[in-house]
Amino acid sequence: MEKRSNPTARAFAALALVGAAVIVIALVAGSLGGGSDSSTTKARHGSHRTASKESARRPTAASYTVEPGDTLTAIAHRTGVPVARILELNPEVDPQILIAGEELKLR
Repeated sequence: MEKRSNPTARAFAALALVGAAVIVIALVAGSLGGGSDSSTTKARHGSHRTASKESARRPTAASYTVEPGDTLTAIAHRTGVPVARILELNPEVDPQILIAGEELKLR
């Protein structure tokens, strides 16, 4: 017994296949960052700039007491004072060996 397919059903199946392929391509392109929506880009950069301005306005303490396990990089990140500035203000400090309880000048 031979089955014959309806031409309308064949056309619908072909359209469904093409539609599914377009959806898959759109999803893959979107996940790879292929879409360049300028409003999304502006929003990302805008929030980054705002965060930078807020951290720049943060008041800096005059000094910092070194805690066990601290590094100059961690202290710089926590206080907002660059490592170079901390070293400039504290020339006697060995950046490789920080002593817990030691006071570092920050301004």
